Amino acid sequence: MSRILVVGAGATGGFFGTRLAQHGRDVTFLVREARAAQLRRDGLRVTGLGADEVITPQVLTTAELDTTYDVVLLTVKATALDAAVGDLAPAVGPDTALVPFLNGLDHLRVLNDRFGVQTVLGGVVMVMTTLGADGSIVQLAPMASITIGAQREPTPQVRLAERLLAGAGFELDVSADIVSAMWHKWVFIASIGALTSLGGGAVGEIVAVPGGADLGPAILDEAAAVAKAAGHPLPDERYAFTRAMLTESGSANTSSLFRDRQGGRPTEAEHILGHLARRGRALGVDTPLLDLATLTLRVYEKRLAVAAGG
Repeated sequence: MSRILVVGAGATGGFFGTRLAQHGRDVTFLVREARAAQLRRDGLRVTGLGADEVITPQVLTTAELDTTYDVVLLTVKATALDAAVGDLAPAVGPDTALVPFLNGLDHLRVLNDRFGVQTVLGGVVMVMTTLGADGSIVQLAPMASITIGAQREPTPQVRLAERLLAGAGFELDVSADIVSAMWHKWVFIASIGALTSLGGGAVGEIVAVPGGADLGPAILDEAAAVAKAAGHPLPDERYAFTRAMLTESGSANTSSLFRDRQGGRPTEAEHILGHLARRGRALGVDTPLLDLATLTLRVYEKRLAVAAGG
């Protein structure tokens, strides 16, 4: 039986790994020792929408990983990429499909250098989840989809990943232009991340105050201009969808950047906002609002480091 390794059992990896296991896939989670002990004791729970779902997951720690897998789903935060690359290396063989779920695009360079462009697929995940204080996965909205694709020409790894991930309780698409799809997601998460970070609340709260309804579209225009200059312009329908999300009255939507900050955790500010603004500068695109949002979160990250003695 084909086997799937999910690297990480956080909000994203835990959710999709649970779905795959529930639909009969042979799924193992590669996690740190403390998380492994928790999952072995309590199971892996998905909650938030309807009845709770609990599985008894197969788990491994780095010291126990000693064989290759057919598909490896890399679901850690971008801040943990360097450590994860070394941890998962024994799982990647010549025919393995490595599917990263990280935000932004810089991780492709790191993974390509280590494992090769044929092995590494592009991946776009759309899901709203967060990790509960008890280690459970809290689903915040019903949407759940994965889009995969080869970075260049189609490869056997794409077909393998499609076969193992399809029909597992979430939408799966295969894109002929996965890099553009990743850019378009980057624009979306950067826009809502910058909006909620600068506005200090959910989308609906920001829209409800004077000037709030104009902030999201202004940020979106900056992010979209960077994508266009990079050769990946947003289609009109994608632009309209994102703009509507950023201006929806009464919306409770936030962002991972906002939720991490509210929870006192490190954020992916550099990978979501800083790297996008940096690409903008290289392409001659001004991004003052993205720069301001990045600066705001850098101050927060510095405060965290000082509190931790760093």
